[in-house]
Amino acid sequence: MIRFLLKGLLRDPSRSLFPVLIVSLGVMLTVFLHAWLQGAMGDIVRANAGFSTGHVKIMSRAYAENKAQIPNDLALLEATELLAALGSRYPDVLWIERIRFSGLLDLPDDRGETRAQGPAAGLAVDLLSPHSPEIAALNLHASLVRGRLPAKSGEILIGDAFAGKLNANPGDAVTLLSTSMHGSMSLQNFTIAGTVRFGVSAMDRGAVLADISDIRHALDMNDAAGEILGYFRDGHYHDAAARKIARGFNERFSDPGDDYAPVMYALGDQDGLGEYLEMGNYFAFIGSAIFILAMSIVLWNVGLIGGLRRYGEIGLRLAIGEDKRHVYGSVIVEALIIGAAGSVMGTAVGLAAAWYLQVHGIDIGSMLKSSSMMMSNIIRAEITPATGYIGFIPGLFSTVLGAALSGIGIYRRQTAQLFRELET
Repeated sequence: MIRFLLKGLLRDPSRSLFPVLIVSLGVMLTVFLHAWLQGAMGDIVRANAGFSTGHVKIMSRAYAENKAQIPNDLALLEATELLAALGSRYPDVLWIERIRFSGLLDLPDDRGETRAQGPAAGLAVDLLSPHSPEIAALNLHASLVRGRLPAKSGEILIGDAFAGKLNANPGDAVTLLSTSMHGSMSLQNFTIAGTVRFGVSAMDRGAVLADISDIRHALDMNDAAGEILGYFRDGHYHDAAARKIARGFNERFSDPGDDYAPVMYALGDQDGLGEYLEMGNYFAFIGSAIFILAMSIVLWNVGLIGGLRRYGEIGLRLAIGEDKRHVYGSVIVEALIIGAAGSVMGTAVGLAAAWYLQVHGIDIGSMLKSSSMMMSNIIRAEITPATGYIGFIPGLFSTVLGAALSGIGIYRRQTAQLFRELET
């Protein structure tokens, strides 16, 4: 029977072409919207994890309570010993040290006098080790705009937008004016090796990246770190696993009575990101559900109208003696074939559009110039396993449901009514 129905659908485009196109369009929109919502949700998490929170983060208790002030006088001490303990206890997590600092970046002229100054938001990471994970974590190769990455001590990177404000170029000497760990003024000379653009407005406005050994020397922070970040080695944030690691660490190492004792936080427990994740998942579910419901109603109507338009054909088949159950079953099978064909086509087109947005993205940097949110200037989609099958929900279910409801009338047809329909 299926072979017979397929031939009928192929030979009569009026029965198949328009319904398949409508189903394909609805499924394509469903698939693309789902991928876009997943990308929008994951983007803020990735940006915050890469630049600020990690998947888990360790700070001293007092530092955590005042972290907005970047209190390096409350930094973690004996960081090397703590890193060794973390690597042994949690080998599935990549651990890195960082120091955040702020200050004033001074650009001198030929006579050594100030030519330009600007407030700097600095981040000290491992830039000089041959296989430093920070190069990949911060995506420095792709973010480099001018110049090169630091190759020796005393070289730094600054944000390209920041360099534009200072009228600075790679190779220029600058002086960082900051405060040491012990509260005294610190002045340290650096050379700009290159400029970077992370695509995160909150970072690009005043970013300064220096090697952590240089900043430890400049701020008197020998074997100290403002924070230690941990990343799952697969690159994805796993909330339940991160919270479990944080609970285990705090039970073993944290001391509520010691302000300098280390304390670990999962990404979901920092900067309100837990609420964002819950809200994002909630709105993504609601948005996808509403869209799927809307497309289901549209496709249901397509199936319903298609079935109603074929009442004359159905009447003829019944008039020549075909069984009502067989006619009803053929209508359902036809709807299933149309739904499957439209779902496959729509999913393919939706995935192609989502892949393009995932690779190339859309630049919304002009809308985020004054934003302090850790969010990329490039909006991208994200294709997940669910993206491959979510379009089949409205594509198959709704089309078959519409045909099933419209086909109920088959069982109500009377012989006298059939002859009147055939006469007209």
